[in-house]
Amino acid sequence: MNKILWAFALATIVFGCKTGKVPNSNTNHTISLDTFTVNAVPQPKVYNASNTRIHDLLHTKLNVRFDWEKQYMHGQAWLELKPYFYSSSQLSLDAKGMDIHKVTLLVENTEKELSFTYDSLKLNITLDKAYTANEKYTLFIDYTAKPNELPEGGSMAISSDKGLYFINPKGEDPKKPRQIWTQGETEAASCWFPTIDSPNERCTQEIYITIEKEFKTLSNGMLVSSVDNKNGTRTDYWKMDLPHAPYLFMMAIGDYAVVKDTWKKNDGKPIDVHYYVEKEYEKDARAIFGNTPEMLSFYSNVLGVEYPWQKYHQVVVRDYVSGAMENTTVVIHGEFLQKTKREMIDGDNEDIVAHELFHHWFGDLVTCESWANLPLNESFATYGEYLWIEHKYGKDEADLHLQGDLSTYLQEAKEKQVNMVRFDYPDKEDMFDSHSYAKGGRILHMLRKYVGDKAFFASLKLYLERHKFKPVEMHELRLAFEEVTGEDLNWFFNQWFYSSGHPDIVIDYSYNETTRKQYVVIKQKQNFETTPLYKIPLQIDIYSNGKKDSVKVTLELAEQAFEFDCPTKPDLVNVDAQKMLLCTKQDNKKSVDEWSFQYHHAPMYLDRYEAIQKLSKNSDEISVKTMLDALNDTHWNIRKYAIQNIRRAAKVQPDLVKNKLVELAQNDSKSKVRAEAIDVLARLFPDADTKEMLTHVLKNDSSYKVISTALLSIEKKSADEAMKYAAGYENETSTTLLLTLCEIYSYNANESKNNFFLNVLSKINGYEKFTYTQHYTRYLKRQPENIVLQGIPIIKSVAVNENAWWMRLSGLQALLDLSTFHENKLKVTKDELKETPANSEKAVALHKEIKASERIVTELKSVLKEIKEKEDNPTLLRFLEEY
Repeated sequence: MNKILWAFALATIVFGCKTGKVPNSNTNHTISLDTFTVNAVPQPKVYNASNTRIHDLLHTKLNVRFDWEKQYMHGQAWLELKPYFYSSSQLSLDAKGMDIHKVTLLVENTEKELSFTYDSLKLNITLDKAYTANEKYTLFIDYTAKPNELPEGGSMAISSDKGLYFINPKGEDPKKPRQIWTQGETEAASCWFPTIDSPNERCTQEIYITIEKEFKTLSNGMLVSSVDNKNGTRTDYWKMDLPHAPYLFMMAIGDYAVVKDTWKKNDGKPIDVHYYVEKEYEKDARAIFGNTPEMLSFYSNVLGVEYPWQKYHQVVVRDYVSGAMENTTVVIHGEFLQKTKREMIDGDNEDIVAHELFHHWFGDLVTCESWANLPLNESFATYGEYLWIEHKYGKDEADLHLQGDLSTYLQEAKEKQVNMVRFDYPDKEDMFDSHSYAKGGRILHMLRKYVGDKAFFASLKLYLERHKFKPVEMHELRLAFEEVTGEDLNWFFNQWFYSSGHPDIVIDYSYNETTRKQYVVIKQKQNFETTPLYKIPLQIDIYSNGKKDSVKVTLELAEQAFEFDCPTKPDLVNVDAQKMLLCTKQDNKKSVDEWSFQYHHAPMYLDRYEAIQKLSKNSDEISVKTMLDALNDTHWNIRKYAIQNIRRAAKVQPDLVKNKLVELAQNDSKSKVRAEAIDVLARLFPDADTKEMLTHVLKNDSSYKVISTALLSIEKKSADEAMKYAAGYENETSTTLLLTLCEIYSYNANESKNNFFLNVLSKINGYEKFTYTQHYTRYLKRQPENIVLQGIPIIKSVAVNENAWWMRLSGLQALLDLSTFHENKLKVTKDELKETPANSEKAVALHKEIKASERIVTELKSVLKEIKEKEDNPTLLRFLEEY
């Protein structure tokens, strides 16, 4: 359709159904026009296809050195390529925000200059001829990477995409180490070296890193050599001789302690397993990472595919833009992973260690061919956490972890329900969500339960061996499962991976005394316009007369009744007895006896959890007794959950509950349970004399979480007492405890504690700054002008200097909160002054308050205006429209 015809069609859509008057020299005549329908011109749907492979990148060699002052990297790249299939004389490389100094073709021992164009994102090179798929060629590129001059991007999972990061480059912060590190995922590797930055590309790699001698370097593959340059620098040569995707290339540079471990392969050959940490954590490195060799053995054995890479190192970096990253043979972790042995009493991050290691099979060895297929990486890594926890700590602990995944997904699903594999995402970063991670892990768990362990792991072995060192899409996983099981599994993959949403299930029960039949009616209540009608294989356990019968059924209808022959009314009918369904569920068991029976006799962690959830709402004898039993449960989180929900039982049996909580607060083996008992004691029994118990906890408990909870409980009864105890902990290193002191001081402390707040800021990581800024802002609202003016730059530093926009938001919101507070205070004070006799002592004081508030408001407005001028994130700028 040409433009004129398009304009006519558009006018017809607007006017074609009306009558029109046609002018005449004498009279007007009304003419009826026939109407017709013009179909809207179809618009192409968004489809983010896998990258078309025009050239095949075979090998990358880099030689890099750094300008700390300018935060530049001077690089030389040698790229060996060949056309993928069709002959080609043009090459397009990803190269973001660089200065390109030279591009040449290496022919034997000579260089041939090539013409190129560069638009700051793509380097387009004209080759010297059209090469065929059988002809290799090598390019040399001399360039400078300038990451800080790139526009900001990123996602909630990976908060920045500038690829190369200089930390404390000028050494201006004496409390922060100088470091350089990289982050390639999703497509930020091309911010520090020219490449084909796509997950379906892979190549081998060499890198020469020249750096000051005091620093250690780390990269993929093996360290081949280290040469002293006799000028204060050293050049380390790292070689990776197995192909992997460019987004998995990495460097890390810093003053690290290296704790060395090893792992033996099946042939007895050891491989290096090293842990790079800041020197103050050297003694804790094995506590943080020490289970890594056992994980390597477990995953190799359970998958039937031995760990395929040359080494496995892990490094912790400052100001990381994500949680962790599975760079091949070298995982980067954020600084939150560094904890002392004492801090790890309250919880470690072993699930993250497991997640990144499992990626070395799912993501590194076999890689999603496009970001639309990201669940092939992240769903597996998430389920890898479950597998490790199940192996090491038992099924109850693993099922608790799986429960957390379901909660995480369902929380996101309130606002977002999309296909797992989706090609219509607005931005590739949108794929890094709770669908790709948490929901995907739950789907794999259902698949495992459906096909059985033997078939599940045999299918994974086939998938990994068939596609090693290759890119894949979701159908290839399905085909592997079909080949092993002999079953067409399109129904499973279509409803779970290629559709959105989840089942919303309602379960009803009835027993017919005459026919002696037990009926179970299951309804699927989800919106069928947007969500499938699911086919759901599940297990129903029927408990009767001391026996358990397990029956496998398949739910396929929107409402489906199942009947079972039962000579007597069952003690319990347990639907989804394996507790594996990804769904929302309303289970309408009618009696507390059934729920109590489920708690005491059904085998799963979630059986007991669901029973406590129901029984905690009742005050009858059976419910109360079961709640009290749950305080002694074998799993710590059931005990903790029972404590959290003990209120009704406490009304019925106050002394029994109180005494049990005191016992748990002092003696439970798990610190999270002890802390919960202390907190609930303070809420349910505020008048109880718990001073002796709390004093005992402060003197004897090693857990920072327990001590923090005890301090907050003391503060509820006596702020002065809490302040006295808190002062004794100001030199502790635990950020959990330090932030608790910040909370107590924010409500109670005077200006003398401002230096404490300033010191804490240097000890916390990015995530903890959310909490810190809330506490410090609350503290500043109660302080005199000089302290507020000292505090504003501290909060400003968070609002300006954090890499992640959502971290900067915490500082910005704190400044806006302070501004609103002082503007309101100024108004109130001025109103009060109007009602105060002139020249009175009170009026003089009010005048001083007004001047102080005006100076604070002026300073805050100036700071907010400055932030607006520097900020380029549209979300944050909306908060700053009035400035």
